[in-house]
This record gives sequence, C-alpha cells and structure tokens, in this order.
Amino acid sequence: MLQSSPEHICDNRDVRVLVVGATGYIGKFVVRELVKRGYDVVALARERSGVGGKASREDVQRDLAGADVRFGDVGNPDDLTRVAFAQPVDVVVSCLASRTGGKKDSWAIDYQATANALQAARRAGAAHFVLLSAICVQRPLLEFQRAKLRFEAELQAAGDITYSIVRPTAFFKSLAGQVKLVKEGKPYVMFGDGTLASCKPISEADLAAFMADCVAEPDKANRVLPIGGPGKAWSARDQGAYLFELVGRKPFFLQVPVALMDGIIGFLDFLARFFPAMEDPAEFGRIGRYYATESMLVWDEAAGRYAADATPSYGRDTLEAFFARAVQEGGLEGQELGDAAVF
Repeated sequence: MLQSSPEHICDNRDVRVLVVGATGYIGKFVVRELVKRGYDVVALARERSGVGGKASREDVQRDLAGADVRFGDVGNPDDLTRVAFAQPVDVVVSCLASRTGGKKDSWAIDYQATANALQAARRAGAAHFVLLSAICVQRPLLEFQRAKLRFEAELQAAGDITYSIVRPTAFFKSLAGQVKLVKEGKPYVMFGDGTLASCKPISEADLAAFMADCVAEPDKANRVLPIGGPGKAWSARDQGAYLFELVGRKPFFLQVPVALMDGIIGFLDFLARFFPAMEDPAEFGRIGRYYATESMLVWDEAAGRYAADATPSYGRDTLEAFFARAVQEGGLEGQELGDAAVF
C-alpha cells in the first residue's frame, strides 16, 4: 500500500501523511491521532479557518501541535503542488466536507477540492488515499451525496493509487443538540413517532482512530468501509428517552409530522423557480428531512431495509457515556465544530 509495505516500516516517522480538511471538526481529531501515532504529519489549512474564518494561523498551529502546518487553498491546484506536496507524500487523508450542504458548496468541496487533492497526490506519486465520506451516500437524494459519490467513483477508478473510503454513521456531536433543552424541562422534538431513523453513532476520537488505521493496514486497502460505534442502534425516541432518564424527568416528546417538512420544502422549491437564491434553503430542508427519515446504517439492498447488524462497530466510546457528559456539561456549549458545522 505504501512505497514500503507496512511490515517493512520500522517507524511511523518514515511515513509522511498529508491531511487536507485538517481544520474541520473531524480533521482536527485525525491530525491529532496521526501525530500521536508518530507519523510525519503535514496539515494543510487556509490562512483563515474555522467557523467564519475566525481562527488565525497561530490558532491553527496550536490546535494541530506536532504537525507541519502549511497554509494554502485546497481549491487551488497550484497551492497543492507548491505547498502541500513540496516534499514527497506517502499517504493523503481527506477530511474535506461541504460546510453547508448547499448545491454550489457541495460540488466545490465534496467533489472538486477533493478531486484536486487526488490529482495532486497522483502526480506526486503518493501511494494511498484515505477518504472521509458518509454512510448516507448509499441512498443519494441530496446534492452533497451525489458530489461525494462522483468523487468516490473517480478514486476507485484511478488505478495508480490505492484507497480506503470510510463511510461513518452519525457523529456524537450531531446528536447532542437537544441536551440543553431537555435539561431545561422542554420537550424532545422528533419527527413522526421517533422511530423513523436509527444510527450507530461513533465518537470523533474513535472515527479518527479508524481513519488512522486505514493509513497502513493492508486489509483496509481498496475497500469501501462503513463504520459505526459500539453498542446498539439508537432511534430518536431511544435517544430522547435516555436523556430524560439522565436528567431525572418524565419523558416529554413533541412529535412533528414529516408532512410539515414536505410542505415547507415544496414551498421553498416553488420560490426557487423564481428566486435562485432560494435553492439552497430548499436543499437544507431536504437535508433535514433526509436525516429525520433515513437511518445512518448499512442499507441491505436485497432486503430493502437498513440493517443495524450489518453495520460494523468500532471503538470504545459509547453514546451513553457521551450523553452523561453532555448532560453534565450542558450539551454542545463551548464545542468548536470546525469548518463542517452542519455535519
């Protein structure tokens, strides 16, 4: 997989790993995990990164301590060649993800910027490419899913570079948005009866560890790798019930009809016919509906259903422990979600 096979690598310091999307929410965890494992890590970051571009060069270098942080634009092929690949790179890890999920942003980041990184990697002779994708691309109804799938296909067809395509389920942080409301005695909001969709959420640290495994483990080469966390699959109702148990309150659910979302999306689509600026709000509505009604589990095509038992588990961090900490700390307050704040 690498220029030297894994069994002949005496020291991870011999392997240079370039991380693009290094300042994103998952990207930061991946950089830290690779540094911890002793790899020679190069992290590509924009001059101003983080939500709203508020992170300075010094902030990024502090967040990614131990990595060789270089500043450039992954959307600019010249920056990739001149800055990111200034020296030979063995493995590229892409944590790039659209910040909004809007149509233009999806194709610019989930496809084009990631394709730029692959093309530069191939020109530079990199041996392996690890891609952070998403399990939801199995049933693509959204623009960012189509963009990711187009890139996945190009990566698989390249032929001169091996790959690991990682498709995680939901992240822990994406499930903590209602912790504060539940603590305040407000209802837990769910669509339908709360059992329309389930997931096997994985912690950000465990996902980063799995992606780091993909750098050198031969059994993860040239494979699409769906991955979830340990334990059972959780529906929205399961999550809400557990939160109420943690805070010692009687379950108090607010059920929102999916038809309400459909009506809003239909109205936004109508407006988009006359006002192009409304295309993205309509797409955001579709994203919300998708996550409310489609499980983040492996899709069993033959059975025509999502299969929790077919969704691999990895790691040690449990959702129960995460919720317990979130309740104690107040949910997502103070959490820096990086560039991919929506996902």
